[in-house]
Amino acid sequence: MSVTPAPEFSRPVRLDQLGRHAGPIVIAADAAEREALARRFNLLALDRLEADYALSEEEGAIIARGHVRAALAQPCVATGVPVPETIDTGFTLRFVAEDGAEAESEELELDAEDCDTIGYSGNVIDMGEAVAETVALAMTPFPRSPQADAYLRDAGVLTEEQASPFAALLSLKGDGK
Repeated sequence: MSVTPAPEFSRPVRLDQLGRHAGPIVIAADAAEREALARRFNLLALDRLEADYALSEEEGAIIARGHVRAALAQPCVATGVPVPETIDTGFTLRFVAEDGAEAESEELELDAEDCDTIGYSGNVIDMGEAVAETVALAMTPFPRSPQADAYLRDAGVLTEEQASPFAALLSLKGDGK
């Protein structure tokens, strides 16, 4: 039997405590949590991770609306040098019980206003893990340093234009002159 490791940045919220906070809830990862998350997400640095949010219950789901801020550095996909990035974005998350209340065959119509849906079981949701995953999804997928193009060119890697079939045809046309 495999054991799921505990999240690096866990901030459990008991659902029976919902509505007891008058203002937004603020959470921040400490240095050890940021270091563990940096390893998990293959970051060179995670200098800041914090969020503020409010929870409400709507149509049988728990809705988290808030704002996340992070300062991080990812390795450039070409050179490996740090590419700094700042994330400062709002989020809306919908937590739904995984108790089978919603039939799997039920179709959901999604539009641009819909939010990310996260399943939970029991009487607790983990806002720390939800915030960490929100940051991971907001990060630049293939970060490139300003030196990436020169590095790739020096390594002999062709650009998309140079590798296209049209570039090959143009080179043939040039040879006929």
